[in-house]
Amino acid sequence: MERAEVLKRVIGILTEAQEIRRAVETGQDRNGGNDSADTAGVATTLLNEMLPSISVPADATPQQVAALVAEALGPALHTMVSGFSLAFTSLAMVHDSGRTDISAIEVLQELALEVEAGTYDEGP
Repeated sequence: MERAEVLKRVIGILTEAQEIRRAVETGQDRNGGNDSADTAGVATTLLNEMLPSISVPADATPQQVAALVAEALGPALHTMVSGFSLAFTSLAMVHDSGRTDISAIEVLQELALEVEAGTYDEGP
């Protein structure tokens, strides 16, 4: 999965979480009381799509298994953590600046537009 796609998925997860929180705060039941399953489902889908399958030889030592897992999962986890960090930083910067004219959802939408425009194509 490309970096931009991961960033968009992360933004989607955070946007969905915001919508679920608002629904709970306003007393709206979006899904029969199972809203946390919505967010978990989106996150699980992201993990299933991003994380590679790992083949481990039957005679592998624990150290070899650890090395195989780290090598296979490292890049995907790095990309996901980078995406959540970028989103968090974007939201924190708006919060810390004291802006009240923009909502978290609007910050995430702006971030999604920047990702779509290729702003974050470079880098780790």
